[in-house]
Parts: sequence; structure tokens; C-alpha cells
Amino acid sequence: MSRTKTSLLAALALLSGTSAAALVSAPAGAVAAAAPCTVDYKVQNQWDTGFTTAVTITNNGPAKSGWSLTWSYAGNQRIGNGWNAKVSQSGSAVTAANESYNGTLPSGGSASFGFQASYSGSNAVPATFTLDGVACNIAGGPTDPGPTDPGPTDPGPTDPGPGGPKAANPYVGAKVYVNPEWSAKAAAEPGGSRISDQPTAVWLDRIAAINGVNGGMGLRAHLDEALKQKGSGELVVQLVIYDLPGRDCAALASNGELGPNDLDKYKSQYIDPITSILSDAKYAGLRIATVIEPDSLPNLVTNAGGTNTTTDACVTMKSNGNYEKGVSYALDKLGALANVYNYIDAGHHGWLGWDSNLGPSVQEFYKAATTNGASVGDVTGFIVNTANYSPVKEPNFKVTDMVNGQTIRQAKWIDWNQYVDEQSFALGLRDKLVAAGFDSGLGMLIDTSRNGWGGSARPTGPGPTTSVDGYVNGGRIDLRLHAGNWCNQSGAGIGQRPTAAPATGVDAYVWVKPPGESDGNSAAVPNDEGKGFDRMCDPTYGGNARNGNNPSGALPNAPLAGHWFPAQFQQLMQNAYPPLS
Repeated sequence: MSRTKTSLLAALALLSGTSAAALVSAPAGAVAAAAPCTVDYKVQNQWDTGFTTAVTITNNGPAKSGWSLTWSYAGNQRIGNGWNAKVSQSGSAVTAANESYNGTLPSGGSASFGFQASYSGSNAVPATFTLDGVACNIAGGPTDPGPTDPGPTDPGPTDPGPGGPKAANPYVGAKVYVNPEWSAKAAAEPGGSRISDQPTAVWLDRIAAINGVNGGMGLRAHLDEALKQKGSGELVVQLVIYDLPGRDCAALASNGELGPNDLDKYKSQYIDPITSILSDAKYAGLRIATVIEPDSLPNLVTNAGGTNTTTDACVTMKSNGNYEKGVSYALDKLGALANVYNYIDAGHHGWLGWDSNLGPSVQEFYKAATTNGASVGDVTGFIVNTANYSPVKEPNFKVTDMVNGQTIRQAKWIDWNQYVDEQSFALGLRDKLVAAGFDSGLGMLIDTSRNGWGGSARPTGPGPTTSVDGYVNGGRIDLRLHAGNWCNQSGAGIGQRPTAAPATGVDAYVWVKPPGESDGNSAAVPNDEGKGFDRMCDPTYGGNARNGNNPSGALPNAPLAGHWFPAQFQQLMQNAYPPLS
């Protein structure tokens, strides 16, 4: 959404068809400077049955401590939800009154708000506007009667945000985009139609993906399809921003196309083109939720510090700072767009859940969000469990449980972690992030696409109390051999279906990793996608220090990361929890 004040000196054509914007004009011969107030009314996005607007008021008279703007529609426009103003309607008459935080309007000052509305037939821009009884956009209007009652204090469900008004939780009251390419693959599998209508994220995992690969849909094609799915309501499109220089420094299966020092290329050939497309006014009515660079910043905490989990590649990325610089650049550019909601990837509880990792992670996240042009205002929230398998909740035990006077934290599976599942980790991390300086309205996402762990092997109650290990292993629903195992896990199942606001502080359960897409190839495969062979995807591999020297637990015969893996898809459906009907 443009935040630029627009002159109203010239008469401009009204909106027709699906044009993205319209301006209210001053009558011929009027002198805008002499008008006591001006109103810039833009139709930002219009479809067959509805539209969204951006309205800017400029006060050219005495300062105000509260304001009320009124107008009338000539057609059948009906206003729905608004932001940055209390917008009400009676018949054709509309009133927009200030919120508690934007009532002050100095002489020469401006205030902006917006709303969504429905209509049929024509959608003509209102002919006149009145601010506190004063006709705007007309020279020599009546005397300003002074401020009006600003109304009760109620900031409502929106946040002004750095680039314009944004929903406090973009998923509330909105549908979520169903990727037709994934949906078609899922529906083609036996039984796949049970989940093929679920929303999944679009992964922009290389520069070529922006325009489409091998005849597939590019970013614009997805956004155009999203406009069709949107209809008259709200819709969230989920995009994974995933192409940092030296990407995934601790995992070979998902290495990227850019070298460790290709930061300029990342900016100019990847982030800038994505930003340019998303800023097209055609897409202003879509809510865009971005998942910012999975695995990047957590790797700087755990795999670049001289421990037995350190890799040379992560040391390089820590030294050159290009993960931090790249994430900061993405946050800054994308966060400036009024309809974009940035969620930074924050690993999962089995990666960062120890105090020794969690504190440094919060510091790393804050650094990336407050340097190189980025600010905490560019961050809507964080996402945990991206493309991973950790359950939302372990139902049969809590981290505070004791067995025979011993804390279960000392069990081999938990290994003194502070958390045993993703929701407790997400909310604990959220508290620490807010305390560190992030916004108090911070929202968390949890990827539930493959963390159901249902099927006949799912425990139905706690394990025996003979030992902490017996109690935990007998009751845990996460059946991985180690919580650090991440590649095509045997026994996993579809998790909870995408849901908005499932818990306080959690914006949504989401399917960021499309079920059925491989995590990595189980044997070396020549390719032109920059993806290597990681032994953690090899079912015969005995493990390393990062997974406690446990077997990988990976499925056999897996294709390259991101490629369709029918056997995994069938397993995920078979072990879904809640079960598929």
C-alpha cells in the first residue's frame, strides 16, 4: 500500500473494470491549498463482488485531537471490516472516526485508514467528503467547528505496521491458498483426495522458481490463482523464502544454488524480483505470509561454534555474516509491503530447546531483525517445526514430570531439554522474544504437515514408571530414533489440519512442507538444482554427533529434496493423526 500523499489538484478518471486505484478529485478551478481538508480515496483492489480501499485525510485547518470523516455512496456498497479507524455505515452514509492512537491531527498533518467492502453493479467513488462538518477538497469550506469526540479507546484487531495497516493475525477470518500443483499430485494418489484441498506453502527455493521451473507455475501465476480462490473474502498466500548464500550449511540435501559470498546476487536476483511482484497493486488485497529462510539463523547458533556439531560451512557463514545480512535484507524489503507478514524460521524444540541454545538464538534473531535496515516492525512472528516432525503436543507426559523422584528431563530422549513438544517451545520462545524487544503481539506458526504420528504404533498412555527412559519412551508419540532426525522419517504421519488461532500466541497451524515432497535423496543423484547427498537421508546411515550417533530413520528410495515421493505420501496418510476420514 502506498503511503505517499497524493495531490488532488487535477481531476482524475474514476475506477472502471478491475483497475487498482482511483482518486477523488477537486472540482474544476478549486485551489487545493485553500481547502480546509483534502481526502485521497483509493480503491486498491477490486473483484466482482468486493473491493479494498486506502483513505488518507490531510488537515489544512487548526490542529485536531480527534476526527470524524463522513461520506455517502451512490451505489449499494456495504462496508465490512476496517483498520486504523472505526468505520460504520447507516444506509448509504458512512462514518470513519479515529482510533485512540491516531486522533491527533496537526495542521498539515495526515491520517490514513482502510476497509474492505462489498458491492454489485458499479462502484463509483464518493463525490464529497466531510471532516468534522467541513467539506473537503473544496476551497473556502465552512468554518471548522473543532474536534469531535474520538470515541472509546479500542485499537481493534489491526496494527498500523511499518508499511501500512496489517491484521494482528493474518490467518483469522481468512482462507489459505491451495497450491493447485501440489493439490493435483495429492489427488492423483490413492486416497489423496482426502487432503488434496488443504492449503500448503509455495517454496521459492531458487531464482528460477520466481518465473516457474520446467513449465510449472511461477510466483505471478500463483498469485493470479490466489485472486481467483480469494473471492469476496480474505485469503493468505504462504511463500517460503529460501535461497540464502551458502544455504543450509549443516545439511547437504538442501544446499542451494548460491555460494557463500553471493549476497549481492541474493539481493538483486532473488529478493528484489520477489518484492517487485508482491508490490504490484493487483495483489494488494492478498495477505502474503512469508517464511523467512528455514534453518539459516539456528545453524549459526548450534553449528558454528567449535563444538562437535560444528561444520566448516557454518563457520564460514558465521564469519562472513551473509545469513544475517540476507535475512535482514529480506525482512526490510518484504516488511515494507502493507500486505506482507514475515515469519522468521526458529528451528524446533529438539534443536534449540536447551537454555544454552535458546538464549543465543533470541539474540541472533534480534540482531538480524534490527540491523542492515530491518526493524522489529518488519517481523510479524516466528515459525517452528518447518519441514520437521516434532509433535505439537506430547499428550502422555510433561517436561515437569518426575519418576521415582527423578526428573524425566534426564531421559535419553529428552536429554535435559527444557521442552518436549512444539507448542510449549513456541510459546516459551515467544515470551523470550518479546522480553528481548520484539512486539508484544508477536505471533507463532507451527508446521503440522508431518507431525501427527498416528497409526497402530501410537502410544495410548504413559510408559511404565520403572525408569525415566521407560516412562518417556513408552509414552512418546514421536517415534523417531532421535529428535535430531529430519529426513523422510519412517513412521511419520499427517498432523493437525491447518487452523487459525488454535491457541493464545499461536497465529496458526500450517502446512509449510507439502506432504509427499521429499526431504532429500537417499542415495547420490546427479542434478542441476544444487542439491547434494546427505547421509542423514540414507536409511543405512548410522548417524553422527548431531543426532547422537543414532541411525537416520530415513525411508529408502527417496528422490531429490522437493520432488514427489509417493511412498512417503502414502505412509503419511496411513499414520495421520487425527485420522483421515
